[in-house]
Amino acid sequence: MAKVLRCRDVGMDCDFEARAETEEEILKKAAEHAGAAHDMKEIPEEVLAKVRAAIRDE
Repeated sequence: MAKVLRCRDVGMDCDFEARAETEEEILKKAAEHAGAAHDMKEIPEEVLAKVRAAIRDE
């Protein structure tokens, strides 16, 4: 089952959505997006926890 993460579900005013088969793939896509779109060079642990909680099965 595919998984989806919406940037908006993490509290950002952003329409980015990542889809992948695994949580690991979603986290990689989210980290790339966070760096490019939100200038986040490192992901703080509390943000990572929000991201993990926001990943949903599609």
